[in-house]
Amino acid sequence: MKNRTLMSLALLGSAWLGIASAHHSFATFDQTTTKTLVGTVKEVQWTNPHIWLQVLVKDPSTGQDVEWSIEGGSPNGLHRQGWKRTTIKQGDAVELVIHPLKDGSKGGSLMKVKVNGQPVGRQF
Repeated sequence: MKNRTLMSLALLGSAWLGIASAHHSFATFDQTTTKTLVGTVKEVQWTNPHIWLQVLVKDPSTGQDVEWSIEGGSPNGLHRQGWKRTTIKQGDAVELVIHPLKDGSKGGSLMKVKVNGQPVGRQF
């Protein structure tokens, strides 16, 4: 009985570590490249475990707005860096520096941000 309990705890711990490391993986982002996006905030999703910004960026070749999905930090971590839920709002002009997605799709991981020309909090 004791061995079964220990085995169950070991399996549970291994599963938890696997989930935690997968959650914090940045494998989908190209950590060797940065890209600057200039656009307008379409939506802010201030949710755990990470915030998301939907940003409309003008495609230089077509002149059309293209939506980008940008993953930020955790709300608690951002709050400790000086952010508030209202720091970035729909309609704000933003300049973002991101690590883009490796697959080339329109998304990335937030590194630096300016809102209406002003840097926000401590930059990543």
